[in-house]
Amino acid sequence: MKIPPYMIAGLALLLSVPAHAIVGGGAPSTGGVARSVVTIVGSRGNFCTGALIAPKLVLTAAHCVQPGADYKIVEYGADRQPSLQDVKSVAIHPGFNMQAMSGHRATADVALLQLAASPKGRTPAVLGLPDIPINVGSRFTIAGIGATVRGDGKSGGTIRVASLVATGKPGTLQIRLVDPAGQGTRDGLGACTGDSGAPVFEDKQGGPVIVGVVSWSTGPNGSAGCGGMTGVTPLTLYRDWVLQTAQKWGAGL
Repeated sequence: MKIPPYMIAGLALLLSVPAHAIVGGGAPSTGGVARSVVTIVGSRGNFCTGALIAPKLVLTAAHCVQPGADYKIVEYGADRQPSLQDVKSVAIHPGFNMQAMSGHRATADVALLQLAASPKGRTPAVLGLPDIPINVGSRFTIAGIGATVRGDGKSGGTIRVASLVATGKPGTLQIRLVDPAGQGTRDGLGACTGDSGAPVFEDKQGGPVIVGVVSWSTGPNGSAGCGGMTGVTPLTLYRDWVLQTAQKWGAGL
């Protein structure tokens, strides 16, 4: 489809192949958990990550798809040229509070997109729940298309994965993840601009399942930026809403 002028800005940020990371050295990936990852762009120039959880259903963060803008899914051809695919419907969890999310506090930062067509080359991931209790040191994997260099949107657009561990007091409302090498005290692996809405996986007996979405990030020691801490909204309290919304749309999970 022809790319509307108001979407050009968001796509322009995604056309360069990044040189480094998710931030901090995350490896590029096309297989495994990366097969479910999609890119979401908005008419306000923003871009986020989502995960396919059914053939035409994408899970992402509520703050990524706020009302007042149009949203599309980006697909790339073999020549890396992007095309846009329509989003048919957007559902935002009714408990989401933008002020809470912006302050790195727990909120229902979960949304669903109903697509007009199934994305080519994508495979739905399994939706699950984190193991309870969530312990400090528990390992999770994030997969996103965000920037590898803070402030440089053109460094985003390639799916990258990072293995992080829980820190602080993880629970059913929020999980805070850090690079196990630096524990959030120095630049390391972590989510950055464009990784919002990225799926957070936990390994189960049958393989990795999505147990949350990326909501926010900080730099080292809680500073502004990326590479310090990655804030996750676990699906513990919200999975039922996801299932009910999917059912209303005729997409059984």
